[in-house]
Amino acid sequence: MKSAYLYVRVSTDEQKRKGYSLPEQEDRLVKYCESNKIEIRGVYQEDFSAKTFNRPEWKKLLFILKKHKNNGEKNVLCIKGDRFSRNTQLAYEMIEILRKCNTKVMAIEQPVNLEVPENTVMLAVYLSVPEAENARRALNTSNGMRRAKLMG
Repeated sequence: MKSAYLYVRVSTDEQKRKGYSLPEQEDRLVKYCESNKIEIRGVYQEDFSAKTFNRPEWKKLLFILKKHKNNGEKNVLCIKGDRFSRNTQLAYEMIEILRKCNTKVMAIEQPVNLEVPENTVMLAVYLSVPEAENARRALNTSNGMRRAKLMG
């Protein structure tokens, strides 16, 4: 990997304003690139849910990747799979779209070499755990609201 686009994401505007995660994610990715001699081609930051890929900065990045699909291999780096997606089905669909753009996405804390067939199992785990976390959080919130309503 000689170059990469960096993708950092938080879920809420509040997280973005308070600076909890975006600068920290970017700093870790930049350090990773420096230590691995990877040229940074661009940084895309946003504060949108990863339940879908209907995110402004992701759309901009995808446009660039599609536009240059015939210009050699490209890479997108993020910290973890949950920064990329929190929907397993959509994540696999996007990975296929990226493949057609001659692009690989890699989470630096969860590297998966898909040239090793058994690593597809780890990819499945990394992609499905964030979706399960979201479902659990939604269920807990719903149960808490129901209980609060019953208690007045």
